[in-house]
Amino acid sequence: MTFPQASAYPEESQATTILILGILGLICCAPLGIAAWVMGNRELEAIDAGRRNPENRGTANAGRIIGIVATALFALGILAFIASIIFGFTIYSFESF
Repeated sequence: MTFPQASAYPEESQATTILILGILGLICCAPLGIAAWVMGNRELEAIDAGRRNPENRGTANAGRIIGIVATALFALGILAFIASIIFGFTIYSFESF
């Protein structure tokens, strides 16, 4: 019978979850990118503080970066939507004269 070994770090890593949220934020649900960004920052802070395993730094950082890209694309999409509404109203108001 084997027993699971105790971790030297008091907290479990969330790096894989962060990476999955970042990818999902980029592909289908942009607000998940915000969650990946925030969780990635917290994960890296916990790694620096010694509470989580530093082997997962690369995965956490990749998920955080993908979350940043997803958030930036989401913001650009919202700005483009708002600009199209304003532009559409402007065109409509000129046609009514």
